[in-house]
Amino acid sequence: MDYLRRLQGERPVLFWIVLLVAFWAVFRLALFLIELVIGPFGLPSWAPLVVLLGGLVLVARRQQR
Repeated sequence: MDYLRRLQGERPVLFWIVLLVAFWAVFRLALFLIELVIGPFGLPSWAPLVVLLGGLVLVARRQQR
């Protein structure tokens, strides 16, 4: 974690690029795992995205309490 703080101070552009790539990779991995779980049910292709966004909204609402 100290490395990221130092990187943010010394090279902020590189820090934001690394952060963006990390968020994108985690988002894609989460979608892949959701597709594996709900894929056999024959739902539309946008269903994993709705499940992921619904889960994120649920987590955000619980943190508000």
